[in-house]
Amino acid sequence: RLLSGGVVTARAPPGYIQPIGAALLPLAPSEGEQPERSPRNISLGGKKMADLNNKEQTECDLKDDMEDVEDIEEDEASEDADNKARQLTVQMMQNPRILAALQERLDGLVGNPSGYIESLPKIVKKRVNALKNLQVKCAHIEAKFYAEVHELQRKYAALYQPLFDKRSDIINAIFEPTEDECKWQGDDEEELSDEVKEKVKVEEEKKDEEKEEPKGIPEFWLTVFKNVDLLSDMIQEHDEPILKHLKDLKVKFSDPGQPMSFTLEFKFEPNEYFTNDAVTKTYKMRSQPDESDPFSFDGPEIMGCTGCQIDWKKGKNITMKTIKKKQKHKGRGTVRTVTKTVPNDSFFNFFCPPEVPENGELDEDSEAILATDFEIGHFLHERIIPRAVLYFTGEAVEDDDDDYDEEGEEADDEEGEEEADEENDPDYDPKKDPNPPSECKQQ
Repeated sequence: RLLSGGVVTARAPPGYIQPIGAALLPLAPSEGEQPERSPRNISLGGKKMADLNNKEQTECDLKDDMEDVEDIEEDEASEDADNKARQLTVQMMQNPRILAALQERLDGLVGNPSGYIESLPKIVKKRVNALKNLQVKCAHIEAKFYAEVHELQRKYAALYQPLFDKRSDIINAIFEPTEDECKWQGDDEEELSDEVKEKVKVEEEKKDEEKEEPKGIPEFWLTVFKNVDLLSDMIQEHDEPILKHLKDLKVKFSDPGQPMSFTLEFKFEPNEYFTNDAVTKTYKMRSQPDESDPFSFDGPEIMGCTGCQIDWKKGKNITMKTIKKKQKHKGRGTVRTVTKTVPNDSFFNFFCPPEVPENGELDEDSEAILATDFEIGHFLHERIIPRAVLYFTGEAVEDDDDDYDEEGEEADDEEGEEEADEENDPDYDPKKDPNPPSECKQQ
């Protein structure tokens, strides 16, 4: 019988023997006979159906759980890959060889044509050429502008010179400035009381009585040079006694109608080293676009320089030094001492620059020397001579250093950001920090 539980059962009629292996077929109930429902069969069928349903549900849940696990594993794998990639990137960026190779590759890309200009139609390229011709005309007008600037420099140099001459007189004790001329708005003495001022004055007078009063401003130009890195690197110990005799430094411009140039004149007081009262260095300039490369024009450029002969007194030429070498004869084995004169490092080599050949070709060493030479000449002309007192006190040097503070400030900002990140990090423990902030360190 097919019961409501879905379980098939059968009952054989009396005297009927069911063949082995025969299927049990449902028997139709006889007329008036009610189908029998076995409570046991019903409960077993319901239990089996429940088990099946539970099994199917369990399999579905298990399948969902496995999918969730796979998703989580994929996310974790992705995060691990990202972390490894970041760590690898950091390691690579800290490797100087990789950075150098990357920079070299990037430098190689600079200036490479994109192909756009080449792809332009012929008529458009012709219009671009017309623009280039206009740009060449602009370069020639710019050259005239700088020529007039040079004329203005010459004009105003004559106005500056009386002030520079007075500066030289004060430095060299030729002129003693008045009390009014010596007053300066930034002096600390103005903030002192009269009683303290009087006390300071008495102490200074005592010191003056004990030692001889200095004249002018001793070692003015030597101090200026030593305060400028570009110049102090050139000065050797044996140069200093000579530079103490330097009493003035001037710049002179070429006369009207003459090729553009300027001359640096170093004036010395009589000394035991050379007979020259002045040594000079002349820089020849050009303010004209190069016909072969007019677009490279960016104002006047120094084309060459010439020094002067220094008449050294006997045994006082510090640009040369004598060395002794021992030589052994290959055959006889005897040893002899050879004296040889070789160039010596000195500031005064500045007045003997490399000569530029007519073809303009120089070796790498000469090019490097001239590049530095031109930079020094320009710096003396543009910065040192007009603002000498500020380089003597170091104030101009501080102003020059301000140009390089931006990177340091950026670094400080980054450090501040890192500290802020640590403070906002819930896992950050200051006790475990090997480098705690300075205000947290125990005294």
